[in-house]
Amino acid sequence: MSENKIWIKNPLAIWTGNDLDAGGGLVICDNKINELVPSGCQPSCLKENPGLDLKIFDARNKVVLPGFINCHHHFYQTLTRAFPSALNKELFGWLVSLYPIWSGLDEECIALSTELALAELMLSGCTTASDHHYLFNSTINQAIDIQVDIVKKMGVRAVLTRGSMSLGKDEGGLPPNSVVQTEELILSESERLISRYHQAHDGAMIQIALAPCSPFSVTENIMRDSALLARKHGVLLHTHLAETLDENQFCLERFGQRPVEYLERVGWLQDDVWLAHGIHFTDDEILRLGRAKVAVSHCPSSNMMLASGKARVLDLEAAGCPVGLGVDGSASNDASNMIEEVRQAFLLQRLHYGAEKVGHEEVFRWATKGGADLFRREDIGEIAVGKQADLSVFELDELRFSGSHDPLAALVLCGAKTVSDLMIAGQWRVNDGELIGVDLCALRDSHSRAARALIERHSTKL
Repeated sequence: MSENKIWIKNPLAIWTGNDLDAGGGLVICDNKINELVPSGCQPSCLKENPGLDLKIFDARNKVVLPGFINCHHHFYQTLTRAFPSALNKELFGWLVSLYPIWSGLDEECIALSTELALAELMLSGCTTASDHHYLFNSTINQAIDIQVDIVKKMGVRAVLTRGSMSLGKDEGGLPPNSVVQTEELILSESERLISRYHQAHDGAMIQIALAPCSPFSVTENIMRDSALLARKHGVLLHTHLAETLDENQFCLERFGQRPVEYLERVGWLQDDVWLAHGIHFTDDEILRLGRAKVAVSHCPSSNMMLASGKARVLDLEAAGCPVGLGVDGSASNDASNMIEEVRQAFLLQRLHYGAEKVGHEEVFRWATKGGADLFRREDIGEIAVGKQADLSVFELDELRFSGSHDPLAALVLCGAKTVSDLMIAGQWRVNDGELIGVDLCALRDSHSRAARALIERHSTKL
């Protein structure tokens, strides 16, 4: 028997993401789920050898879920949360106020913002995190390399996207020219990162995707060429689309087409694409996206914060689009908390569709299996034999849960904030509420200093 075999025993409640009975818990062997134990039963290895010294994790006061999958984020934005000049603005005005500040990012900013965002995510139940980093300057061309190092240090599973901006203000785009790059540099760096870091095997910890930022910040050429490069190497494609009415109008004025028509024009209406937001689609556009199996990351907190609108999640799914959840940028949310995002999705989609059509298990599915489907992965997103051992574990020991009767529903309705324990690839990364191997106080202090220094650099330019 592997010394890494453990029985997560008799949970208070468990949601597997399927109809399998695991009321007696589950057995983890190395990095995978080895057995689901039915209610009232023992693991088969104990039946065969009653004296076996099997490690036991007592889960009788715990609620166990598959690890959450965050499908869209901008880690660097943790440095500009609640920034005065960006308050009370919608997307375009919000971006214009923050682009000049973000142009001063340096390597320390990338490292600290990545570590802090991942710490927040992990403490809130996230086991697979995606980041859309599209902002580069002369001092941080190696930003994704820095993120890879932090991801390995934290032991989290990640999909890191090599974002890009190639359409500056002088050419009719939204971002300032100081943060756009040439198409040649974007493509060469994209290919280097794929070749160096992308893992395609079962249980992959680090994957690379290509992510031109948005219709208003990249050229048609970079959209087309990124798609060709991604398909050459078998990696996914990601971009923002149909987030606001302003964006739709920009597409009509610049391309003479709405966003979905433009997506097809540049070769992106395919099943290796996932979109952030996906709010302002017509009924016909949703059907076209569904036929192509284009996936969508629903970002409820950010969409409400910037008053962008609400994605029609049930309609997208009914059409055939995989749907996951994303916390989005920490300057438009302004948090990196996955269980809070689950609750926000629950509330927003109920407001749109009605209470009877969106339950707590529906949003758990978006946060787990939905994210796995979005990333085209069959090894994560549910609790089943052979799947990766990625687990979010909660305790209902706070005042907010007192008087609750359904433990699973209570996580959403009563507003859970943090996990008690978190397992990624069979390794505990959070134990008794503590993130293992990270000094959170030191991280917070260093991150805060970097945020202040970023603002000071901007102020000296004015």
